[in-house]
Amino acid sequence: MGRVTERRRVLRIRDGAVDHRADTLVAEEPLEIRLNGKPLAITMRTPGDDFALAAGFLVSEGVLGGADELANIVYCAGATVDGSNTYNVVDVRLAPGVPVPDITLERNVYTTSSCGLCGKASLDAVRTTARWPIADPSPLRLEPGLLSALPDRLRAAQRVFDRTGGLHAAALFTGEGELLDVREDVGRHNAVDKLVGRALQQDLLPLAGKILMVSGRASFELAQKAVMAGIPVLAAVSAPSSLAVDLADESGLTLVGFLRGTSMNVYAGEERIALPAPAAGRV
Repeated sequence: MGRVTERRRVLRIRDGAVDHRADTLVAEEPLEIRLNGKPLAITMRTPGDDFALAAGFLVSEGVLGGADELANIVYCAGATVDGSNTYNVVDVRLAPGVPVPDITLERNVYTTSSCGLCGKASLDAVRTTARWPIADPSPLRLEPGLLSALPDRLRAAQRVFDRTGGLHAAALFTGEGELLDVREDVGRHNAVDKLVGRALQQDLLPLAGKILMVSGRASFELAQKAVMAGIPVLAAVSAPSSLAVDLADESGLTLVGFLRGTSMNVYAGEERIALPAPAAGRV
């Protein structure tokens, strides 16, 4: 749609030198997601991959689990004076026979909360709606050196970030470290939804044996999206939240934080990390 970035005139001050010039900014616009014609959610996002974003959001909510459950996704006319399409409203139509859930505002609120009672409700919600268990021992075994290489591979694939410096990114890797897909957005949760939504559209769910790498912190919401897509490993360059660690422990998700250089913290699922054998004579 050509709206991923916009140009704005700025006053730039560098080492005492002052000038005016155009700067490239990442675009941010609202997207309303409707389900079978009824309003469901609104998110602020970077335009692009909107259909994948909507599909991925519905995977994380437990509504969709396969391409055969999705009839189609279309843009709806936006609320403009002349009735033109703003491309900021999408309607997701489920395939015949797929139940339409009652997704209430309460459910959408508690999935982002970190309070005690709401946290318990969030964990229960993921447990009861996740389609693909990942707690069983996985054949996936990851060398620390392989994980250490992922942030640079993700950064090298961030094309829009290079022009704006204002985007989060999410990437999907194989267990051998091969980059499969990368998505960017002003919201890290949107970037993951776009990634998962594209996988659903290609009928690739569950994403067993894959690694989800994110450019920021690992919130509960991101851990939830990984579990709902059947992804066994979530790695982040920054810190996880306590509720994200709780969900990882309970679901069997391997959660890696502060992945920078050769350093990392493994908060859960360390059985998937292939640790080097201790040197002879050392305990």
